[in-house]
Amino acid sequence: MRRRLWPATAVLVATTAMLVAPPATAESAAPEPSSPAGDATVRVEPATGDVYAARAAQIVAGMTPEQRAGAVVMGHIPSRDAETVRAYLADGDLGGFLLMGANVGWEEQVRSLTDAMVVDPALPPLIAVDQEGGSVSRLYWDRAESARTLRDESPGVTEDAFAARGALVARAGIGVNFGIVADVTDDTGSFIWRRVLGETASGATSRVAAAVTGEAPYVLSALKHFPGHGAVREDSHYTVPTTDMSLTQWQSQAARPFSAGISAEAPIVMTGHLAYTAVDERPASLSPEWYRILREDLGFDGVAVTDDLGMLVQSGLPEYADPVRNAVSAIAAGADLVLTVASSTSQTAPDMAAGIAAAVSAGALDEARLTEAATRVVELRLRLAGDGRSLLPCTGECLAPES
Repeated sequence: MRRRLWPATAVLVATTAMLVAPPATAESAAPEPSSPAGDATVRVEPATGDVYAARAAQIVAGMTPEQRAGAVVMGHIPSRDAETVRAYLADGDLGGFLLMGANVGWEEQVRSLTDAMVVDPALPPLIAVDQEGGSVSRLYWDRAESARTLRDESPGVTEDAFAARGALVARAGIGVNFGIVADVTDDTGSFIWRRVLGETASGATSRVAAAVTGEAPYVLSALKHFPGHGAVREDSHYTVPTTDMSLTQWQSQAARPFSAGISAEAPIVMTGHLAYTAVDERPASLSPEWYRILREDLGFDGVAVTDDLGMLVQSGLPEYADPVRNAVSAIAAGADLVLTVASSTSQTAPDMAAGIAAAVSAGALDEARLTEAATRVVELRLRLAGDGRSLLPCTGECLAPES
């Protein structure tokens, strides 16, 4: 089954002007996009990656250090009030927002909330949700199949389910789905087992790739939880699980679904808070070696986002008690975007951004590393907005999978 992202009659707007446009600040990044009729959703022509990269570099070059630091933080507050959430994002210059259950009332309410989050349509925030289906489902009206049944179905069924899920997420005004679990385990005692798309590496590999393909016309997909939670039983929401699995073992098993998802062009990978001690004693989310493996060995060139850094705080381990220090460590290690939800207040994400900027000023964080991270995040945001160009209106018809 094939899905249409844009109506056949839509007209592409030329993008070559972006390469010769003068640099812009974060506030004046690009002209306002044309307004589609009604409440149409705006999506971008994906065949302009080089243009987006060049434009992102221009925008980040015009940012202050504080703006760059804010761009690499994704925050959360438990509010359904549109103006409150809008002010939270705008005041902190934050790169994104993760919707949780506390933000969700009903479908139209969520769409009003996400609309309000877009302070600058030319550079919208990354609005994300954990919409796996089944037991992890923030948008409760999602009726598409989840991992519990998909693991026993063909990859084609998985593709169709995630196409429907991606369309549902997009209709809510959400551009990013942290919804594709690339972990592998057949251990029913593992906390992640009920969420995996396959109990074997082969089974998970084909379904993860299918899920990315299904969602691709509608939202930006994220693979999680790299390098793979299937190697441990413990829940990283409450501890930092460890495994002594060797790198060779990992390459032959847990790596395969992530590699397949990356080959299917998933633009985001989420790193987990677990330690493969044979590779690095630190959690993967804070490990330079795991980010190197992700980039160099698996060939990933998209945005690496941490799992919720509040989980590290909740672990009770003293070395992870400071959320700002965790954020700085993650960016220094190779993360492009740090996420904070658990144990967070309205000040946690802004404090993380301030701490990242201060670390650069003090020489504790390489400025080039922050610039690289901010550029990757801004490029992804431009892909959602089209930087005011290559915009195509997408009505309910083109957001619905074809039968």
